[in-house]
Amino acid sequence: MKHKIKLPDGTAQLIEITSAYFKSWHVWNVKFADGKAAMLFKMGSEWMQRNEDFLDEHVIAAVGNRIDRILFRRQNLSF
Repeated sequence: MKHKIKLPDGTAQLIEITSAYFKSWHVWNVKFADGKAAMLFKMGSEWMQRNEDFLDEHVIAAVGNRIDRILFRRQNLSF
């Protein structure tokens, strides 16, 4: 599903977020408009990325915040 996020530098960017499982981890694959992709996972209350990925911590926090809002909305919709 495509989502619009506001990056720390003030620009807005369209990203595609999909959910998956990697081994026993629940992960989120994030694909940017320029074709780059990253895999994020949550450890406690902090969002992390794979060692191979390129995002700086401010972008990770912005994307993680968006994913948290998506998950919060899903939990509130379920009966």
